[in-house]
Amino acid sequence: MKWRGRRGSRNVEDRRGKRTGRAGGPVIAGGGLGGIIIVLLFVFLGGDPGALLGGSEPAPASDVPYEATAEEEELADFVSVVLADTEQVWSELFAEQGLEYVEPTLVLYTGAVDSACGTASSAVGPFYCPGDQNLYIDLSFYQELRQQFQAPGDFAMAYVIAHEVGHHVQTLLGTTEQLQPLRERLSEEEYNKYQVKFELQADYFAGVWAHYAEGMGYLEEGDLEEALTAASAVGDDTIQKRSQGYVMPESFTHGTSEQRQRWFYHGFETGMIEGGDTFNATDL
Repeated sequence: MKWRGRRGSRNVEDRRGKRTGRAGGPVIAGGGLGGIIIVLLFVFLGGDPGALLGGSEPAPASDVPYEATAEEEELADFVSVVLADTEQVWSELFAEQGLEYVEPTLVLYTGAVDSACGTASSAVGPFYCPGDQNLYIDLSFYQELRQQFQAPGDFAMAYVIAHEVGHHVQTLLGTTEQLQPLRERLSEEEYNKYQVKFELQADYFAGVWAHYAEGMGYLEEGDLEEALTAASAVGDDTIQKRSQGYVMPESFTHGTSEQRQRWFYHGFETGMIEGGDTFNATDL
């Protein structure tokens, strides 16, 4: 992706190196791929972590000396540019609908972080919290994506950011609010079906952003393939095969690898908000 020398977002909050924790609330712990998989099937790449994380008041945070590597600083610059690109695209698309796009904040952290959805360790992977409309990411996830999930490339990481922004779009459009009550009314298996539709719509919105990124001349050869590889790597079926050796479709919360690729590519092809109605799609 052509990103160097371009404007970054002003909506990046750097909490790297800060201690965190909620008095009386749990911290989802763990590290590496094994730790991620424990919670990944529910929360990975944008699921609401509120059902897994505590909602207690945060304990005071204290600064810890933190020195980022040159590679990490470059990655921080990269995600800032990607966020700025999403701001431009979604502001224009919302304006076309007569709506105002409220820009989210991207929070960079290391180890663990407090959010309105609770306290999370980096094992949960990148996530979006509708309670504070923030995106959260530990940049070490890029190593996991590249090494453990075999999804290398800067545009694979761009897909991750765009997917989380897709959840923010859902919040602004009211979709998230409509989904939440279903958790109390439906069985887990039935609710999971809606959760899959929800996640696939976020993949679609990520593709919509990529459509305009290409139109602005930012994509390079191989970028689209990097995003599709990442979408495949985080499919429920692929993750379950890797972690437990078999697949349980009734427990899917994000969609299969094929579904995630297909909906991302559909958004990339159309570039339209209206084409992402996964909830009424007859064939996911």
